[in-house]
Amino acid sequence: MAIQFYQQRFIRLFPKGKFPEISQVRNYFLRRLFPLLMLLSFTITLVIGNLISPFFIQETSVFAQQSRQEIRGVWITNNDFDILRHRAKVQEAVTQLRELNFNTIYPVVWNSGYVMYPSAVAQRRGIQPFVYKGSDGHDILADLVTQAHRQNLLVIPWFEFGFMAPPTSELALNHESWLTQKRDGTQTSISAGGEVVWLNPFRPEVQEFISNLILEVVSNYDVDGIQFDDHMSLPHEFGYDQYTVNLYRQETGNNPPNNPKDAAWVKWRADKITDFMVRLNQMVKARKANAIFSVSPNYYDFAYKLQLQDWLNWVRLDIVDELIMQVYRSDLNSFTDKISRAEIQETQQKIPTAIGIMAGLRNNQVSMGRIQSQVRAVQQRGLGAVFFYYESLWEDAPESPSERQAGFQRLFPYPAVRLTSSPNY
Repeated sequence: MAIQFYQQRFIRLFPKGKFPEISQVRNYFLRRLFPLLMLLSFTITLVIGNLISPFFIQETSVFAQQSRQEIRGVWITNNDFDILRHRAKVQEAVTQLRELNFNTIYPVVWNSGYVMYPSAVAQRRGIQPFVYKGSDGHDILADLVTQAHRQNLLVIPWFEFGFMAPPTSELALNHESWLTQKRDGTQTSISAGGEVVWLNPFRPEVQEFISNLILEVVSNYDVDGIQFDDHMSLPHEFGYDQYTVNLYRQETGNNPPNNPKDAAWVKWRADKITDFMVRLNQMVKARKANAIFSVSPNYYDFAYKLQLQDWLNWVRLDIVDELIMQVYRSDLNSFTDKISRAEIQETQQKIPTAIGIMAGLRNNQVSMGRIQSQVRAVQQRGLGAVFFYYESLWEDAPESPSERQAGFQRLFPYPAVRLTSSPNY
């Protein structure tokens, strides 16, 4: 009926023998038919939208998380070396991670004062490689990178021990002048890694050594970045060695306060570490511009006040490309409180942000139920998840490997693709 109506109107406007211009016809139909077409289009959209809205909402959610570069990672530690030594086991591991929709691996390369790859930098300092050869004499790190990239997994080597080293390591024994101390003159503290000493992060020789190790990894391997955790710092009790005392006097005209928690003394040392991290970032980016500069600290109040690690300032200075905050809590309320802090909300507006979750230890297994509840809390806040550590994902666990893997499949039912910095895949 509508078509007949407009046909009659057209004839009255343009009688036989008076052929209209093309522009007149176009303008006429746009003016008269456009409202009708818009109404028809709206009706069709409404009907189809009601039919497909559940699917659309789900797919939109998936796209939103992918566009956020959701991190789904796992740390590979010294405890996992039995896997890393064998090419076949590495292939099996990375295939399993890909099938369960993980996207990032963080393999340890610096632990206990030793590197886990053939290092000319370490050897020049009289430090022999700890472990770097596989079962057939191959380079463990190179093999992991190759196999992970074939499965589209990112590899970001983990500089685990930072400025920390065991007192019996060749590094500590050969370079005693590099060590810092507490006010009482003692040089050790107790950490998760046992009794350790701390390299003085303010000494140029220490900064050069650490920088050269990092640049060696970034330059010699097809890695996607480098990661520093809570040990790229200094416990607040330290910094009373003669070198640091003299530097503080030179810059402030004062002696360091007797109270290691003094706000100005904390800030001075934290700022020095920040300055080093800024320069380190510049060096890494100069060597590989799209390398991911990853940081995995403790929650901010603890990190800054007790470890002199001002990571929130690092984020604001744009030297951090991703952040994974370690929150190893058994109580869900305490866990939720830490991941809901303002500094996490601020950080995730700028860069991919994830939470480090404890998957278990050999002497302290973690149930899949606890892991699932923490991952759900993380996902509700739009954050990623990185698990400590690989072996405890499904091998060293209270449930069977098949139950654990099914649990992770439910947590990550769809892929979350991350952008890679490597040109080779």
